[in-house]
Amino acid sequence: MSQLTEKQQKVDQLAREVLLLSRNTLLVHLRFLDAALSQLDLKPGPWPLATDGERIFYDARQVLQLYRAERERPVRDYLHMVLHCVFRHNFVDTLLDHDCWDLACDVAVEAIITELNISAAAAGRQSRQMAVLEELRGAVKDLTAEKLYRHFLDHRPDPERFLKLRELFYADDHAPWYLPPEQRLALTGRTGESASSDTGGDDSMGRARAGLAQRWKDISERMQTDLETFSRQRGDTAGGLVQNLRAVNREKYDYASFLRKFAVLGEAMKVNDDEFDYIFYTYGLKLFGNMPLIEPLEYKEVKRIREFVIAIDTSGSVSGDLVQKFVQKTYNTLKQEENFFKKINLHIIQCDADIQEDVKITNQEEFDRYLSTMQLHGFGGTDFRPVFRYVEELRNNREFVNLKGLIYFTDGYGEFPEKQPEYPTAFVFVDERYEIPEVPTWAIRLVLEPEEI
Repeated sequence: MSQLTEKQQKVDQLAREVLLLSRNTLLVHLRFLDAALSQLDLKPGPWPLATDGERIFYDARQVLQLYRAERERPVRDYLHMVLHCVFRHNFVDTLLDHDCWDLACDVAVEAIITELNISAAAAGRQSRQMAVLEELRGAVKDLTAEKLYRHFLDHRPDPERFLKLRELFYADDHAPWYLPPEQRLALTGRTGESASSDTGGDDSMGRARAGLAQRWKDISERMQTDLETFSRQRGDTAGGLVQNLRAVNREKYDYASFLRKFAVLGEAMKVNDDEFDYIFYTYGLKLFGNMPLIEPLEYKEVKRIREFVIAIDTSGSVSGDLVQKFVQKTYNTLKQEENFFKKINLHIIQCDADIQEDVKITNQEEFDRYLSTMQLHGFGGTDFRPVFRYVEELRNNREFVNLKGLIYFTDGYGEFPEKQPEYPTAFVFVDERYEIPEVPTWAIRLVLEPEEI
């Protein structure tokens, strides 16, 4: 029995040396990954190869067999797992389909590893993946996990094809990503009783997981900064890596909440419960039968949209389909009772390098009619200045009494006005490359993906 234990220890030691050699090889080639590579401890575990963001679990015999068959395989697999953590693939909890997410994550990191062009990580599966990656690049502009996931949800391959893709891009088991708290707890080697003494088992594990996710977020943001500034020489061959970092690190926006910031105070026919004294009201009913001593206030001050401008960039670079979806989403937000007056003064202005159309909307019926007959005009160059000059003319002509907001929907490439307008202005950019367009200091900037519209 002691000889068997000694043999197992030797096998485990050799496997650890292979994994440590793989990590050191990556450190030599990818210095910007130093913080990420140092985060993961090695631990024998129930999976051939897997990570939970804190440890790499491995089967010693499996590691040695792969190394014996192909020296580059452990290096590629190690980098594969580290990139999952850098992009926080293992911290996404709300998924419609785990299988599609697993495949999307594997494809994204394998594409990046191939692009990095490290000979020490050029395992045999790399050449077999080329044709599939070319096909996917034709369908998905940037091979990020999020975009690939949406693609696989919309165009899921048949079961046989799906299985072949999983095998082609497979490196590690993703089971630790989806473990319930009690099983994650078991992986730490702590008992449920000792964990509960910390302020509660599930809560404690939840906080630990959130802290781990934040740690990887910090690492990811530092990597992005490094690649975009100090490591330009590597950045030229790491476009996919930078795009994935931008995708995962970009701030997510709620356009509906953003739009409500342009609400203005006004009166609406509504009982004002905050300023109404029910004591006098009910006392009067009790004393005089049906005669209250005080009537409820008929008006309440609420935040609603009343005067507003939506400017639409109709230059050739802006998609007509996206424009219509943007107007529809804006309308869906505005028409909610708490954000829309019965009577409004909304101008929807289309402009490329010149004003192409101005449609005035005064109620929801007109908005419905506009959406059903909407056509885009222009498709020339982009210049933002004509819209601001035109809106100023409208204000001078008393078309607006108290204009409180202008939202300009665009792809971001145009001339901005030099003078700050007297009303809040926001530019909503649609960007699939996660670039951050520059805007004047007086303007509000919102960058959305097409899917967020």
